[in-house]
Amino acid sequence: MGAFGSSLMKRARSGGKKNPQLRLFLWAAILGLIFGAIEFGKPVEDGLRAARNLVHKHKASGDIVLVAIDDPSLAAVDKWPWPRRYHAEIADKLDRMGARKIIFDIDFSSRSNPVDDRILSASVSRLGKKVTLPVQFVRDPVSGLRNELYPFEQLRRHAQMATINLRYNSWGVVWKLPYAMDMEGKSYPSFAAIMSGVSGRTGTDFGIDYSVDPSSVPVISAARLIQGEVPAALVQGKDVIVGTTSRQLGDIFAHPSRGMIPGVYLHILGAETLKQGIPINLGWFPAFALALIIAGCSLRLSDVRFSIGFSLAGLTGTFVAPLVSEPNLIFLDVTPALFVLLLVGGVDAWRKLKRTYSLRGKVNGISGLPNLDALREQKPDRVQPLIAARIQNYPQINSTLPPEDEKVLVEQIALRLTLGASGLKLYQGDEGIFAWFAEPSSLSDHLDALHALFRSPVVVAGSPLDLTITFGIDAGSDRSLANRLGSALVAADEAAAEGLRWKEYDPAKLKDAAWKLSLLSQLDAAIDAGDLWIAYQPKLDLASGRITGAEALVRWTHPEKGPISPVEFVIAAEQSDRIQKLTSFVLDQAIAGAAALNERGLDFEISVNLSARLVDDPMLTQDVRGLLKKHGLAADRLTLEVTETVALTGNGSDFAALRELRESGVRLAIDDYGTGLSTLEYLKKIPATEIKIDKSFIQSVGNSRSDMLMVHSTIQLAHSLGQKVVAEGVEEPETLELLKKLGCDVAQGYFIGRPMSYRALSRQVLTQLRQEAA
Repeated sequence: MGAFGSSLMKRARSGGKKNPQLRLFLWAAILGLIFGAIEFGKPVEDGLRAARNLVHKHKASGDIVLVAIDDPSLAAVDKWPWPRRYHAEIADKLDRMGARKIIFDIDFSSRSNPVDDRILSASVSRLGKKVTLPVQFVRDPVSGLRNELYPFEQLRRHAQMATINLRYNSWGVVWKLPYAMDMEGKSYPSFAAIMSGVSGRTGTDFGIDYSVDPSSVPVISAARLIQGEVPAALVQGKDVIVGTTSRQLGDIFAHPSRGMIPGVYLHILGAETLKQGIPINLGWFPAFALALIIAGCSLRLSDVRFSIGFSLAGLTGTFVAPLVSEPNLIFLDVTPALFVLLLVGGVDAWRKLKRTYSLRGKVNGISGLPNLDALREQKPDRVQPLIAARIQNYPQINSTLPPEDEKVLVEQIALRLTLGASGLKLYQGDEGIFAWFAEPSSLSDHLDALHALFRSPVVVAGSPLDLTITFGIDAGSDRSLANRLGSALVAADEAAAEGLRWKEYDPAKLKDAAWKLSLLSQLDAAIDAGDLWIAYQPKLDLASGRITGAEALVRWTHPEKGPISPVEFVIAAEQSDRIQKLTSFVLDQAIAGAAALNERGLDFEISVNLSARLVDDPMLTQDVRGLLKKHGLAADRLTLEVTETVALTGNGSDFAALRELRESGVRLAIDDYGTGLSTLEYLKKIPATEIKIDKSFIQSVGNSRSDMLMVHSTIQLAHSLGQKVVAEGVEEPETLELLKKLGCDVAQGYFIGRPMSYRALSRQVLTQLRQEAA
């Protein structure tokens, strides 16, 4: 590669740091050059060329006739080598029958008995240059010394001589023949050049057109010729080559498409090639250079569909080009080009699909607005206020609306929130949450004005809907956006509880240990007092059409505040390392409920979310086993769901507790699959039995081809790993039917059932059981 290769490598290392596409392109160029220079893909190249030969196979010209010393001929003479009088008789008969040229692919370098040698010499003397005899050189396999072989003196004095040397690869295949070769300072044409009448520069080769069908070459048995059974018309005016075809005599070579054939056919195929025209070998660089251009254009396309389509078009063209050119004897090698296109196209498509997959997880599937995951990844000015708006009655309104009307509702809400604020980027969360970054000036007046806008009802599908909205403000700090968003939501909820339009979060609360302890102690008391309860969202087995399980979701109904958002108290419990008691409560309730249903004759599974804080808890396995034993539930009826947050925060973890649980029979699920950045990396680390595809993909699977492809590929990946797939957020019957066709195992969402009490769940599944029994 030299200085040019070193320069490319430096550019790949330096320029690619800021531009991964340039880095990929340069590395593909470097590796492709090495690939082509060392002929790394030669076996593949030969295989492709052999396959193309079969596609455009055609017959020989018929101008060259083979006199074959075949098995019947050997049986007729019963001696080998033949006495040379037989070769003289063959030459004389062919001359009388009107053959144009007579070529012997027989070694006459050594003398036989004097009588036969004189007979053959006399025949050759009479026929003169009409006869062509072989010359060749061989190398000693030990010493490597070259030994040149010529016909004995009386023969080479009169006949024309031509080389029969062949170059074959390690597979025994001869892909090229020489026009002529030099021996002792004299140039001798090849048999192929003699028979075709085409000459070329000594030492240069041409490619054999193996699409010429060897079986179409006219063949005469030498025994029939000697016995006078061959009509003169078969050889009159034609070039005739005499050679051995019996496998007993060796001289067998590999044909790339037909197995083993006698070596004499290679000379004939070479001559047939030259009769069609002069072969041109373009080598590998033209296709390689074109592939680099295609790869560069593909990398510049941002849309993954166009990029993949462009790469596929390049690959197709690379396969088709030699298929078109080779019938015209223009040969080119394509494996370095294919290597570049596959490398660049594959890596680039993977990167773009991964980026698209990640971006899809940051967009609300119904409205198209960026979601709160997208907000948490932003890097705003630390003093820029963050506003959170909560539509307090959104769940009640949304429960009555179909998805298309929910989109209209969100659009009207977004229109009012962004009124008069050009360029404002609005983020949407679940359950009527919206957030954005605002300018510090006149913030109170702006929120008062927004609140006034929402005094007028929105109209959806002809019906006026009154929205109750409150705003929360986090004025800015060095805390993470996740924490700031939580603070703004707490302020919005406090505003609703206090009858205010908006409220600013008080940063002093972060330092108020008494407030933290009060919240956590109230949570502990709520567990003991029964204020915490479990809602169950059913899961539908798509194969059987039965409700076979549910997800347990913790809820807190405060005696004074009413429903408390799980986000608020779960995050507080996690941050204060108090999540273990809450998780134990949920596990105990969920396992007890599932055990009771299984005792009633149901095969019922229960799923429980597992906090990232507990993944490496050494007591986790013991606690879970104890609860399973206490309530008499089989381990494989319990599924623990871990979000991708577990993977992202589990750097350095070997997930030993999860592995112990899995070995004990408990099932593990990766929740919200597709919204994280390390999904595939951690699939092989977390011993999951189930994947839950995030609802952001499921809710748009019916109207987004890319989402459908991603969901389908995820299902195939999971099944190949022996895992089940659960689809979250199924809210339409069309989505359910499509998931069935895609091979999904389980569905969960509002169309299947909303979170409900244990009594409602029991009633539903027991009714299902009685209907099946009837």
